[in-house]
Amino acid sequence: MDQRLTDLPIRDFVARLATGSPVPGGGSAAALAGALGAALVHMVVELTSGRPAAEGHEDLLADLRLAAATTQSELLRLVEVDAAAYDAVIRGRRLPRDTEREREARRVAIDAATRDATRIPLETARHAATVIDLAERLVPIANRNAISDLAVGAQLAATAVRGATHNVRINVAFLPDDEPLRGSALAEVERLLAELPDREHAVVAAVEERMA
Repeated sequence: MDQRLTDLPIRDFVARLATGSPVPGGGSAAALAGALGAALVHMVVELTSGRPAAEGHEDLLADLRLAAATTQSELLRLVEVDAAAYDAVIRGRRLPRDTEREREARRVAIDAATRDATRIPLETARHAATVIDLAERLVPIANRNAISDLAVGAQLAATAVRGATHNVRINVAFLPDDEPLRGSALAEVERLLAELPDREHAVVAAVEERMA
């Protein structure tokens, strides 16, 4: 890729997704959704700081500000890293395989790239799940005028978790049968997805209660 995805204007990034190229794809889109969710949490922190409801909660807001900014940065990094990982898979599949040595080199390259293409969306899912936790901690003291943005942030993060776990599952299927990552990645995916509905609902319900 000749330009960083995160340096593209929004319209150009969306246009890039809409091409016939598989890179960037769903993994990068999921990471971006998570970054947008983190940014909304960060925004609500800033809109809450200094207001009466925040009095006595300065330390909590400072923690949430740092965590949201850090998570946002990590998810933006994963937009790039995910695309690079799958690009490596594609390049591996295009390697020559005329001789036994070439076939072995190709297999090693594809296996290594597929491990990365599995680990990276799993990392995206973890960070996106963190965004939901941050939103839940912020709801009770958040600026009521911006409270709906926490629900949007949590729902974007939940979409990121779901999207990233789809990528984990599809890439796991291409790992060697004896690859330890197969079991550990799928187990973590199942845990994240099992917890997700309750975590997402907790934020949305708390927001709706404060909006009532």
